[in-house]
Order: sequence, then structure tokens, then C-alpha cells
Amino acid sequence: MSGDIFRQDSMEEKVCITQYEQKEYDSCSWENEEFDDPSFNNLIHEAETAIDAGVYPTRIYQGSSGSYFVKNVEGKTIGVFKPKDEEPYGRLNPKWTKWMHRMCCPCCFGRSCLIPNQGYMSEAGASLVDQKLGLSVVPKTKIVMLASETFNYLRIDVEKSKAKKLVTEHFPKVGRKFNRLGLPPKKGSFQVFVENFKDADFHLRKFESDPLDPDTSKNFQQQFERLVVLDYIIRNTDRGNDNWLINYKKSKAASDDEEATPASIEVAAIDNGLAFPIKHPDSWRAYPYHWAWLPYAKIPFSQETKDLVLDKISDMNFVQDICDDMYGLSLTDKGFDKQMFEKQMSVMRGQILNLSQALKDGKSPLQLVQMPSVFVERSRGHVGTSEKFRNFSNTFTQRFQKKAPFFSWC
Repeated sequence: MSGDIFRQDSMEEKVCITQYEQKEYDSCSWENEEFDDPSFNNLIHEAETAIDAGVYPTRIYQGSSGSYFVKNVEGKTIGVFKPKDEEPYGRLNPKWTKWMHRMCCPCCFGRSCLIPNQGYMSEAGASLVDQKLGLSVVPKTKIVMLASETFNYLRIDVEKSKAKKLVTEHFPKVGRKFNRLGLPPKKGSFQVFVENFKDADFHLRKFESDPLDPDTSKNFQQQFERLVVLDYIIRNTDRGNDNWLINYKKSKAASDDEEATPASIEVAAIDNGLAFPIKHPDSWRAYPYHWAWLPYAKIPFSQETKDLVLDKISDMNFVQDICDDMYGLSLTDKGFDKQMFEKQMSVMRGQILNLSQALKDGKSPLQLVQMPSVFVERSRGHVGTSEKFRNFSNTFTQRFQKKAPFFSWC
């Protein structure tokens, strides 16, 4: 292919990138935008400072994509960075299993209900929904730009970076004309790292033999319900008991040196990259919520959860605000497709409609997931607008899903 650049790795895989893509890649800005969150801005500055000092992010070997623990200059982990181009089916994914999947089974890889290579946007979107609803279960996540020698790059980018540094060392006047000396920054999601948390499955097994005390159990039930609310609204297609976390500290009796401390428990919803589908799963797999099989899912939603979210999600102006914020976030992706986005929002609005009805009817999380899947689609005359609508029925139409996936249990 004329004008194309190839990288060949140890698996004899060829990754193709056009001159246009390379030019766009090279033109990426080094600068991260300033967020309306000083603590998050400081965290990103710490990450950049550490990378400049040679404390590089380390690759996480679990999972099917290139994701990295980001550290500060002291070597302490402060965040998790997931570059867009290293997602499961991204062109620079360093994990060979997904490459094999794509090469050997091109007709059935991926999830037909999801937009490919949008995991980083889904991570940030889940954090946005979490903050809008006040759930406080998703560690803060935003879209940032980072560059590091430990990320997976095209060989040409690595060689260009080395050549520019060499030229700059020997010919400083020429080097000053280069737009950038280092590796090109990668765009991806950056999630604040949460300490002292373990996989939910670890604690859930322990709770079976060592039950929580009544107060802690009530607190955990409320936080579990917040996880349910989040997953249901964003239609998370990948929520097992190994990708949400629990931080549980047992109570301590008073001693000569320390005062008594009550038990505490926290829940964190991580790995939200496979959410916001364009349709409900209707092919081979149903991608169920695995928390629905837990005993906590059989308990009706608490009054605390109703007080927290019911008024918000019953207000279509509030729902439209979420859609508008999601629209602003999605626009930052160069591959943004308005029609695909509207399909995502149709699913999300349908989930919100079901959730609000379930809360009003006093249902449990288990009963919630058994409700018929519904789409709430915007009327054609209003596509693309962001005005606030007072009359829901005049603006949206409801449609139930007719097709069911072949396997309902996986």
C-alpha cells in the first residue's frame, strides 16, 4: 500500500497506519486540559512529573487490553491509564490473545451491541453518570493524554523519537525546530487508584462464614444498591464479581494505645469499559449482571436509595442533562458518530425508565433485571437538539426489544 507505514512484531503481525493517521498522531497536543477539579489536575501533574523523572507506568498483565498502573515520583500507584489504541481490538493492543481472536475468528469477535474501541470513553462516561447521580461508587475517571516508554508504540514512532533526541544532542539549533522530541502522547481514560480494596468475590465468600454486623450490613446493602443503579443505567455488559471492589475493615476494640474503631465498608465500581451499548444484547450472549445472583439482589431497594436517585431520574430534564453531558464528552472522540450516540442514549433512557418504575413499585435488583428491555427513542423532529422537554410523551417514543440472545445465562 503506497504511503503506508508498517510495524512487524515478534508474532509477525503487521499493523498498518496511513500517512493521514500518522500526521494526526504526530499533531496530538502534549497539553492536558485543565479540569474543574484541582485535586485531579494535581494527580495528572504528578503522573507527568514522574514519567519525566523516569518513573514509568507499569503494564497490568491481567485483562485483554493494554492498561497501566501510573505512579508518582515516589513510586506509589496513583491511577490506572487505559489508552484508546491499546483496547482489546485496538491496533496497538499488546495482548496477543485478542489478536489471535481477531485473526482466526473475524466474524464473531467483539460484542455486537458495543461500539468498537470506545472503552476509554465508557470508563469516563460511567464516572460522569456516577457523579451526576451522587452514587460515589466509581473512582473519578477522565480522559487525558500521556506518553511513556512503557506504552506500546509503532516502531517508527520509537525510532523517530530516538532520532530526534540524537539530532538535538548533536545539532541543538536543528533540534529546536522539532515540534516534539518525545513519543507521541496517547489518549485514554485515567482512573484514580483506590487503595486497600480487594475483589468483591474475595470478601463475599468470607461474609458467608463470617457475617457482617447489622449496621455494616445495612451500609453494604445501600452501597451495593448504588452499584446496581450504576450498572443498570449504563447497561454494563461486563460486571462479574471480580471487577468490582470492596474495602472492609473490621471493628477494633479499645486498647491502651488505640481507641475503639467501628467496622467500615466501601464499594468501588471499576472496569466500566464495556458499557453504553447501542442496543440490548440480542445475539449469542446476554451479558447478565452477575450481582443479580447474590442474596443482596433479592432485597427490595431501600428507602435511602429511593431518596437518592428517584426524584432525579423521574425528571426528564435531569435525564436530558445527563445526555447533554455525555454528548459533550463523546464529542472529544475523533470517531464520534451522532447516530450511534443517539442509539446509546435510547438504551440508557430505557434503562432509566425501568429503574424509576422499579423503585416506585418497591422491586428488588433481581426483579429489576427481569423487566422487559425497552428503548426510549427521540422523535425525529428533535434529533440533535439539547432543549429541555416538559412533555415526555410528545418528544420520545418507547419500543420494547423483541429479539432475545441465544444464551441467557452468559
